[in-house]
Amino acid sequence: MENNKKIPLVVICGPTASGKTALSLSLARYLDAEIVSADSMQIYKGMDIATAKPSKSEMESVKHHLIGFVETDKNYSVAEYAVKAREVIANIYERGKIPFLVGGTGLYISSILDNIEFGKENYDNKVREALNKRLLTEGAEVLLRELAEFDPVSAQRIGMSNHRRLIRAIEIYKTTGKTMTSFIEESKLTPSPYNDVRLGITCFDRQKLYDRINLRVDEMIGNGLIEEAENFLKRGYTSTGAKAIGYKELEPYFRDMITLDEAVENLKRETRRYAKRQLTWFRRDKKLIWLYRDIMSENEILKKALETVEKSIII
Repeated sequence: MENNKKIPLVVICGPTASGKTALSLSLARYLDAEIVSADSMQIYKGMDIATAKPSKSEMESVKHHLIGFVETDKNYSVAEYAVKAREVIANIYERGKIPFLVGGTGLYISSILDNIEFGKENYDNKVREALNKRLLTEGAEVLLRELAEFDPVSAQRIGMSNHRRLIRAIEIYKTTGKTMTSFIEESKLTPSPYNDVRLGITCFDRQKLYDRINLRVDEMIGNGLIEEAENFLKRGYTSTGAKAIGYKELEPYFRDMITLDEAVENLKRETRRYAKRQLTWFRRDKKLIWLYRDIMSENEILKKALETVEKSIII
């Protein structure tokens, strides 16, 4: 597919608290664009403060998609997200708008840009139930060793902490005889439908980013994060949403195990660690053009972003 027949797509990604929302809003207003969220936690209803969702006024000024559309008691896979996001992106373009893909979930973004299919048609509830039982009785380490025997690439990528992906990788192999890695590699052979430009935003000085994270957590607390987290945890959710940073770190406080100050410090620490993991993921993408919030003014960032987009894609 030639570039002039591909869908133009502007990607804005980076670590938490780097200012993705501010940049995407400014650029989207200028280019008459619509924003598709690429955040694995913003998809859930009601999880507003912890996931730093755009405000109501921000979403009214620029149309946003795939935010707050999944019930908090539901699990939602990257495969489901990829299907939905591709549909939304195509629809935005068909209506004469420029689609933006904005967020900090690297797997969501790569699933779109790399055109990855996840073997979504190969589900077997009996196999999955059996694997879930084994997870409880034998532990993740045993399942990871098993996965490594036939799909070492997926085993290294997934690790022991992501139980859902670990079970899914084994399920795919047991159901199809093909590994998750082979499904991903085969899907990459299909040309991407997008003519994309990739903008990354962060701080050149890592400590400056951490300072922004600490400030954001304080603002979240002031905006009602404690109440939001307490209400969420009272419902006893076990879905993917329950893993959101901002809830699990506050749970020991609600159980009178630690002080609020200790809980807030834990939240800041875990958020900084998450930002570091995000940067590690995004740094692998050599197509990303980086913008540095601590050494560029807002106007300089917007100007550079606009110049990059206009030079790189057909709009």
